[in-house]
Amino acid sequence: MGTVVFGARGNVGHHVVAGLSEAGEQVRLTSREPGAAGFPPGAEVVAADLEQPETLPAALDGAERVFLYAKPEGIDGFVAVAEAAGVRQVVLLSSGAVSLPDPARSPIAQMHIAVESAIEKSSLEWTFIRPGMFATNTLWWWQRSIREEGVARLPYPDSRTAPIHEKDMAAIAVAALTEPGHSGRAYSVFGPEAPTLREQVLAIGAAIGREIACEVVSPEQARAEMSKTMPQIGVDAIMAGWEAGTVAAPQVSTIVEEVTGRPAHTFAQWAKDHADDFR
Repeated sequence: MGTVVFGARGNVGHHVVAGLSEAGEQVRLTSREPGAAGFPPGAEVVAADLEQPETLPAALDGAERVFLYAKPEGIDGFVAVAEAAGVRQVVLLSSGAVSLPDPARSPIAQMHIAVESAIEKSSLEWTFIRPGMFATNTLWWWQRSIREEGVARLPYPDSRTAPIHEKDMAAIAVAALTEPGHSGRAYSVFGPEAPTLREQVLAIGAAIGREIACEVVSPEQARAEMSKTMPQIGVDAIMAGWEAGTVAAPQVSTIVEEVTGRPAHTFAQWAKDHADDFR
């Protein structure tokens, strides 16, 4: 048995599954609802829940490698079962928040540090992927208003961010799972450019062939709007990133090309891939 993919229907996970399959790897998918739609035809899907360690032995039986997302609840149980099952390598989708100057003040950083720490202390080989802002977060805060009203509400229209395409995170994970040389590496992954929020809206408009109005709102209004679709921990992180982007250019990276041999996707390319989500 090759690789077990947790979160196989997720934004990143389903691209990991596709990449491993294209590489000819044997893949087992996990889900709390294995009978649900959204899995590739003929895929091996097993029931597993990271918060219920008793479900993990069957999922990890005979596996050599695992793609994992961060779930502090149950991580010790996962490590114990993985070691007992003979798993050799774990590639973890972590977060760039762990590298913040003061991670103790970030709940997101603390959550991911707990998972990284448990894996580092284990006998498992590991690779950590630490992305910055996900481009797919755009769906949380603008999808509904663009689809229903043709407007995007921005508290900081000239703020710059460096969103990363989920395909690029998955491509690094696939490389780490199929090629040597990635053990013990922690990859900080950012987008290849840093467009303003206004420029991101223009890119979405170009992708769907429709003009989108930019409405400047207060930070309080933006928080209230995002809270309708995002958990508070996410709202806090996004607002902090947007505010920071008004005073300093965010970090961009070339790590995708260095690891995979191809350039990272731009935000405009992400918008084209997700055009139907905004129509």
